[in-house]
Amino acid sequence: MKKTSIIIGDSASLREEDVNKFGLIVVPFVMEWPDGEGLKGNNIFEKMREAERQGIKTTPKTSQPSMGAFKKAFEEGLKDAESVIAITISSEISGTYNSAVQAKKMFDGETQKKIFILNSLNADLSESLLAIRAAKMAEEGKSGEEIIKELEMIVPKIFLFAMLESPKWLEAGGRINHAMSVILSQMQKIGMRPILSIKDGVIKPANLKMKANDTADALFRQFEDVTKKPFSENKTCQVAISHADNLEVAQKLRTLIEDKYPQATVEFISETSMVIGCHVGPGTVLCCSIEN
Repeated sequence: MKKTSIIIGDSASLREEDVNKFGLIVVPFVMEWPDGEGLKGNNIFEKMREAERQGIKTTPKTSQPSMGAFKKAFEEGLKDAESVIAITISSEISGTYNSAVQAKKMFDGETQKKIFILNSLNADLSESLLAIRAAKMAEEGKSGEEIIKELEMIVPKIFLFAMLESPKWLEAGGRINHAMSVILSQMQKIGMRPILSIKDGVIKPANLKMKANDTADALFRQFEDVTKKPFSENKTCQVAISHADNLEVAQKLRTLIEDKYPQATVEFISETSMVIGCHVGPGTVLCCSIEN
């Protein structure tokens, strides 16, 4: 029996190969979009573009996993491990963490001691990298208690930032009002684009990039901003990139980082999770850096 199983919500942008490689248990979110049924497209982002072309104004909606879904995942994980660790999207933007906490309470006292839950205070790629780090520590034979303590020390060292193709999806999902959407759209037309980030678990504007018609270059400059201090201290970092149907820009960003910074290891490029992608919309590119 192994020491620890790792549980992650599908709000994380994980590749299937990593899920299989590390034996991760994925808890699904629920997506609803009746108007999107039958739309052409190989993924949710292509369907969202098709909906726009057809004048469909609704957007996909997601709901957090239920307590029952987490209870089932805990039971599965404990079948062949002494403990389980669940890593969730920030409690400030989703009720997922609370669902996991409530599911833990459904077990007896002794079993509860085997269940550890981490509020990542982040989302998407950040969850992915945390899950992979946790899985590697589990392979080393570390206990759930040891792993959770190390993860809690890593959380403050995470930087996740993104650039959107258009603010209209945030407006459609009710995340910003129409006036703000118009302002952001006008700014983009003159080459001014905000970069979004997560701070203290909440999505906030991180920076305003001038002459930012080149998304990869703008994100690369933001990467340089957030890694300036650790690199000056001779530290390294792990990086991951995700995209919402914008692979070309994601690959360009990877090249920019790898060509200039050998101390940065780009672990993977993945498709942005539908949980985040439904809100930020097609064309968005995200980058996550974790200081080692």
